[in-house]
Amino acid sequence: MIKIKKLKEFLKKLVWIIGGNAGIALLILFFLSLILGGFVFYKYGFLVEKLEPQIIEKPLQFKEAIFQKIFQEWQIRQQKFEQADSKVYPDLFSPSIPIPEETILEETE
Repeated sequence: MIKIKKLKEFLKKLVWIIGGNAGIALLILFFLSLILGGFVFYKYGFLVEKLEPQIIEKPLQFKEAIFQKIFQEWQIRQQKFEQADSKVYPDLFSPSIPIPEETILEETE
């Protein structure tokens, strides 16, 4: 119990010291980022080069049935796309009811 109180007091003092001096906070964060960046580089850059690639014993096979299903889906989508090109869509920005020219002229004057 005494150790927890001492640790808590130490952490409070440390936070106030770091917060009171921005230069120290900047250095601590900089070194933490260097350590973290070095760890990430070591794990995903250096160790990966040492690993041997896995060799696949069984060669890849072309599955005709799956290809035919995908090809049919592409054809259906292509037909829908071509049909959508011929559709005429209404102009959303033109008024649906005609506005008399007299009211337009009165508003601009």
